[in-house]
Amino acid sequence: MASTVKLGSVVTIIIVFAAYVYKRNLDEQLRDHLLAISNSLLRAEQNYAVTPKVKVAVGFGACEDVFVDSLELLHTMSLQPPVKEIHHDYINSSSELAEVFAFFFKHGAAAERFMSDENFFAKLVDVAKDLPDSRGALGGNAPVIANRLAIEGCEVLLGGTLSKRYMKELNDGVQVAGDVFSEDDVHLIMEYKAGETWGKYSTPRANRFIVHSDESNPLLSSLEAFQTKLPGFNPQLLIVSGLQMMDNFPSAQRKERIASLKKMLQNVPKTTKIHFELASFSEEEMVGHLVESVIPYSDSIGMNEQELANLYSLLMYGNITLVSDAYPRIATVLDHLRSIYNILHSITTENGQRPITRIHTHTLAYQVIITTRNQGWKNTMAAAAKASLTAFRHVSGSSEIDTNKAKLIMDDSFSISREEGSKRMPLNADRPVSCWQEYDYDICLAPVLVATQVRQTAGAGDNISSAGLAVQI
Repeated sequence: MASTVKLGSVVTIIIVFAAYVYKRNLDEQLRDHLLAISNSLLRAEQNYAVTPKVKVAVGFGACEDVFVDSLELLHTMSLQPPVKEIHHDYINSSSELAEVFAFFFKHGAAAERFMSDENFFAKLVDVAKDLPDSRGALGGNAPVIANRLAIEGCEVLLGGTLSKRYMKELNDGVQVAGDVFSEDDVHLIMEYKAGETWGKYSTPRANRFIVHSDESNPLLSSLEAFQTKLPGFNPQLLIVSGLQMMDNFPSAQRKERIASLKKMLQNVPKTTKIHFELASFSEEEMVGHLVESVIPYSDSIGMNEQELANLYSLLMYGNITLVSDAYPRIATVLDHLRSIYNILHSITTENGQRPITRIHTHTLAYQVIITTRNQGWKNTMAAAAKASLTAFRHVSGSSEIDTNKAKLIMDDSFSISREEGSKRMPLNADRPVSCWQEYDYDICLAPVLVATQVRQTAGAGDNISSAGLAVQI
C-alpha cells in the first residue's frame, strides 16, 4: 500500500514537472515569435523615412483632455450602474450618463457625447481633476494629429483655437491658424481596462467614453482662419478631423458650417491630397452629411472597426450601427473594405469628384490599408508596419517596443474573404506584413502587438492614422 502511494506521488511529480517544462517552452516560443514579429515590423518601418519637410494641413478643433479612470469617477460621483443600458444621443442628466456609459462600456466601444447640463459637467470635471490618477493634456483630434506628424518630420499647419498654455505643448514645426482662447474647452476622457466590471456590466476590451460641453469646436470656429492660410501654406496633404463634435450637436448653424467646409474642400487643388479621419457617429443625418459633403472630396479615409461597420451599414442598408464586434474577423473587415471602396470609388468617379484611392482601418488586432495603384500613395507596406508599431507605442506610453508587455490576438493565418474557397494568408514572423494585389488596388495587412499594460487609449486612432499617412505622401 505504501509503495503504491509513493509511486502515485512520483507520477504526480513527473506530470507536474512535465507540465511546467511544456508551459515554459511554450512561453519561450511565444516570446521568440513576438520578438521576431517586432523586429520585422521595425525593419519595415525603418526602411522608409518621411519625405523631409513634407507639408500637411490639419483641422479642426483643440481642447484640454482630462483623463480619468471611469469607474473611479462614477464611484466618487455616487453614480450606480443602471438597471438597463440605454443609448442617448446627448446627455441631459446623471442617470442618462450612467445609462449611455453602460451601453458603450458593455460593448467595449469608444464613444463621445455632448452634455447639455453645463453645471453637472463642470462638477464632473472638478471631481475628476481631484482624483489622484487624473491628468490633463493638450487634446482634440487635430492637435494630436499635428503633433504626431511633426514628430515624424512634417511641417504642419493646424486649424484650431487653443490657449497660450497649450500652444506651448505643440511640437516645433506646427504653426496655428485660429484664435487664442483665454481658457480651453475641456473634454473628459473616461477610460477603462479590458475585463473591468461595473455592477452587472463588463467590458471586452480597453477603451474610453468621452463627454464634453463644448460649444466652440462643434461649429468649426477655426475654419475661416484655416481656409485663409491654406493657399500660402500649399500642403501636399490636408487632413480633416474632429467632425464627430457636430454629431447630435443641438445648433441651427450646423448645416451652414458643413456647407462652408464643403466649399473649402471643393477649392483645394488636386495637387493636395485630402484625408478624412472618421470617428464615432450615432446620428444618421450627420453621417449622411459626411457622405454628401466630405467623403466625395476626400482621396483617403481612416477609421476603426466600429466606424467601418457604421459606414458599411449606411452605404449598404441606409442605416447606422451604434456598436460592432470588438474583435472582428479579418475576412469580414476586408469584405466591408472592398464594398466601401467600390461604392465610394464608383459614385465619386461618376460625379467627377475625387475618387477614394486609400482606406486605412485600424483595429485592436491588426492594421489594413487599401490603396489604388498609380495614385501617388507610396510605401503601403511600411505604412501598415508603422501604424502597427505606433498603436503599441501610444497605448503603452513608451517609445520602446517591449514584447514582454505585448501579446498577439491575431490568428496565425486568415482568409482574405468570407467567400467559400477564398485564399488563406499565413502570418509569417519574418515578413509579418501581408501584401497582395486585387483588381486596381493593393492591400497590406499588419498584425498589432497589443499592449498588455494600457496607459492611454484616447488619441490612439489619430496617432496611428497620421503615422501611416506620413510615410505615404
